[in-house]
Amino acid sequence: MLNDLVAIAIAYLFGSLSTAIIVCKIMKLPDPRSQGSGNPGATNVLRYGGKKVAIVTLLGDIAKCAIPVLLAKWAGLDETGLALVAFAAFLGHLYPVFFRFKGGKGVAAALGCWLALAWTVGLLLLVTWLCIAIVTRYSSLAALVTALIAPFYAWYFTNETFAIMTGCMSLFLIYRHAKNIQNLYKGKESRIGKK
Repeated sequence: MLNDLVAIAIAYLFGSLSTAIIVCKIMKLPDPRSQGSGNPGATNVLRYGGKKVAIVTLLGDIAKCAIPVLLAKWAGLDETGLALVAFAAFLGHLYPVFFRFKGGKGVAAALGCWLALAWTVGLLLLVTWLCIAIVTRYSSLAALVTALIAPFYAWYFTNETFAIMTGCMSLFLIYRHAKNIQNLYKGKESRIGKK
């Protein structure tokens, strides 16, 4: 029990490292929370920082959530423990303690969790997102559709515990995209690559 609690706390702290804010500060770019959509994530950084900064942000967000999950697997945590560690890292990204609890929307963070939990599910989620994003050019729409499908992937390919955890992640992802849903409905959502 103590090991699980320590792993969950570490996972939350890992998730709380906002890659976008840190990378933009190192690159002497404006704080992403004050630019574009105000979201400290790869898509927003892409709009004003360019592809290289966006890729580093994306990889950082994936890695910071994958690492604590991989460490928890190595430590031998059971399914419930792993699910809680993954969810804690994800919540850390959304509500980072180091950045006044103002974090990203969680798409790359969720992907990082799943690549570490079960790489096949992570790969399916990535392919789903990419297909929708390439066809529609809407990152938010790709994220929303992928979030809706994710619990079914988790249930079919892994177990009920991971499926429930994924369902909770999906609810947070949809909630964090509320403004994007409104913009999509009104036809005002920005497309990928648009400044």
